[in-house]
Amino acid sequence: MRYFNTEGLCDPEIHYMVNLDQRLQTIKERYVERGSYFVINRGRQYGKTTTLWMLEDYLKEDYWIIFLDFQALSTADYQDEYAFTRAFMGMFGEAVEERKISADVQEIVHDFQKNQEKKTLGEMFLSLSRVCKTASRPVIMMIDEVDSAANNQVFIDFLAQLRLYYLKRRKTPFFQSVILAGVYDIKNLKLKMRPEQEHQYNSPWNIAASFDLDMNFTTEQIAGMLREYEADHHTGMDVDEVSEQIYQYTSGYPYLVSLVCKTIDETLSVKKEYSDGCFVWTREGITEAIKLILKMKTPLFESMVKQLDTYPDMRGMLEDIIYRGKGIPFSPDTKSISIGEMFGFLKEQGGQVAVSNRIFEMRMLNLFITEESVNSEAFQYGENNKNQFVQGRYLNMDMVLEKFVAYFEDIYGDNDEKFVEAYGRKLFLLYLKPIINGTGNYYLEAQTRDASRTDVIVDYLGQQYVVELKIWRGNEYHERGKRQLAEYLDYYHLDKGYLLSFNFNKKKEVGVKEVKIDDKIIIEAVV
Repeated sequence: MRYFNTEGLCDPEIHYMVNLDQRLQTIKERYVERGSYFVINRGRQYGKTTTLWMLEDYLKEDYWIIFLDFQALSTADYQDEYAFTRAFMGMFGEAVEERKISADVQEIVHDFQKNQEKKTLGEMFLSLSRVCKTASRPVIMMIDEVDSAANNQVFIDFLAQLRLYYLKRRKTPFFQSVILAGVYDIKNLKLKMRPEQEHQYNSPWNIAASFDLDMNFTTEQIAGMLREYEADHHTGMDVDEVSEQIYQYTSGYPYLVSLVCKTIDETLSVKKEYSDGCFVWTREGITEAIKLILKMKTPLFESMVKQLDTYPDMRGMLEDIIYRGKGIPFSPDTKSISIGEMFGFLKEQGGQVAVSNRIFEMRMLNLFITEESVNSEAFQYGENNKNQFVQGRYLNMDMVLEKFVAYFEDIYGDNDEKFVEAYGRKLFLLYLKPIINGTGNYYLEAQTRDASRTDVIVDYLGQQYVVELKIWRGNEYHERGKRQLAEYLDYYHLDKGYLLSFNFNKKKEVGVKEVKIDDKIIIEAVV
């Protein structure tokens, strides 16, 4: 029986996975047939290796494929070019034999290997050129985990040789296409290897074609995978609705899609309350799976924390986006933005920098909130009073807002507008965290967030609460905001919503009241 895989290479024979035929066809037509050399650089666990393995199978009738993995090279193999050429041609020879390329090609490789004297990169590339000239089909070389070669000058020289032979391949036979795969693109890999300021952006492989193919899964691709699962398990799920919900949380990030499905299938489905699949493959089941995922320790999330610590400018930018709704123009030339995009944490959305998906943002928010909570009075206040807010299976959000208004006015009521704009929403999120922690979760709705407005969506035991946090911008704007909230409640099929206004008008009326907009009830809190 197939299963959802989150541990490395995916195989359609044993794993549920999306259909990649369209992606493979596009790579073949747009890059391989044109003779492009390019880099597939995406964040960790983005399906790069799976794509290469399936591409090899897709192309094997028309090309000879040499598939190498630089993880097989040790530190000693980068000691100098002689050690590198010996190790590289060892891997290359194994690939030639495995694919049963002609005896003439195998003899060229053996001739290079049998002579034990030191061989230079130049000599190795002459042999590779002879291989490409002798082979009965065009040769494609794929190298996975290419960024494991970081901090090795010999790899810089290797790239320079690839560039040289690419430029002269009309006269000198060479690879039809060279495909490198890794997290770091060549420019940033070079930055790691040569830290001198004047060399940071001088790539030795500037002949590479730009690989701009979207490797995120679409809702339709997720649905196709789930239909295969449903054909085996007959859960009765609404495939289209479940696919859309999974996409809303993951934005199609391949590993996260598989992780959500795997958590539902292997963790939730064995719980007594979810013994029937038609209950687990639902919006509520997905919400429960997300709650579990936010507590998991995985290499992807650990890498995220590491990069946030390594690049404090990127972290500061993310805090401004998440807490304050600050709009930051997207520029790939800005280092912190470029690095965040490279690792898969950031993306461009409407010309602005945005977090790549909701799960990443929730994970970052949890991290920021947890670190802030150690010395936060707002967090401690919520912790001390959380028991009074839960009534059976329901969260009394009316009382949550009432208590926050009283607390905020008591502690922060005399602060100026600049302080409230910078910290008001953060204080509410710190206050709310311990109240729902362990039972529910919340996220910030990216579509409605800006410098004046942030919508917090709270999921608590199957119930949803929409709390709009708004900075006061005049009465007309405020009234329009209430109507927007009422319209937004329709999207969530809710009759009741909450509005927390940070109002700097000296004549404001602090407190909580109920207002009605059409058929919607809005609990409005003003501080």
